[in-house]
Amino acid sequence: MSLILQNIAKHIVLTPEEEALFLSKTETRTVKAKTILQNAGQVCQDSYFVNSGLLRSFTINDNIVEHVLSFACEGWWISDMYSLLSQKPGNLFIEVLEDSEVVVLSKTHQDQLYLEIPKLERFFRILIENSLVANQERLMDNLSLTAEERFEKFCRKYPTLIQKLPQKQIASYIGVTPEFFSKMKARMLKK
Repeated sequence: MSLILQNIAKHIVLTPEEEALFLSKTETRTVKAKTILQNAGQVCQDSYFVNSGLLRSFTINDNIVEHVLSFACEGWWISDMYSLLSQKPGNLFIEVLEDSEVVVLSKTHQDQLYLEIPKLERFFRILIENSLVANQERLMDNLSLTAEERFEKFCRKYPTLIQKLPQKQIASYIGVTPEFFSKMKARMLKK
């Protein structure tokens, strides 16, 4: 069974016919590192499921500083949810960080699948709810935890990403500058 079907099977059961129909509405792509799959200012038309590799979503502020919103590694979904759901221009870039294989599901096909396989609406509702919970938790962490505590939590939650990501992207994700992150990490190693 493909990884994306295993991901779906965690929440709903599809018949073999439904699995085949779902897969017929997707496209698998191999993408090179540094490829931008989504640009800020564009209306997002696709969701991406990562079969292999690593992606990130980020925004760039007026001072040309990047702020990482999320990472997606094998078995995870990523998209500009605001833009995808509202069909308004988004604020996020989605970048491939290492050579990856992604399954692309267009909004058009996703909407068709909701009609043809209604239980897929439940699956995507669960994904969106989980995303909402994670984003709320991250917001609360940013308001109440120190940078060290946020980094420690990141290490516990995403242990496989620590070795894969550049320090400046981890710093951006936890909300500190690369310089502060470097000093903080040195202090933590001394403890």
